[in-house]
Amino acid sequence: MQEQGRRKTLVGEVVGNKMVKTVSVRVDRQTKHPKFKRYVRRSQTFLVHDENNLCQPGDRVKIVESRPLSRHKHWRVMVILERAESQEIRRNP
Repeated sequence: MQEQGRRKTLVGEVVGNKMVKTVSVRVDRQTKHPKFKRYVRRSQTFLVHDENNLCQPGDRVKIVESRPLSRHKHWRVMVILERAESQEIRRNP
């Protein structure tokens, strides 16, 4: 893959992987409130292309901007930084 110009990169957490080759990634940032001067946490969710379906909810990933891959998908998974601890789902009968 040839690099053309600078591409934006963000770090976020995978919140959903119910789609084929697509994951939802939440990116958090902190901004200062204009009136109260306190830091407020803001989050934004991106649809990200995951070619090999490797990401699981809770994983921390680095994503990179790319050409439009679908109507809402303009980002790709660059690398998985940290795996989520495996969580067993217990269901009561």
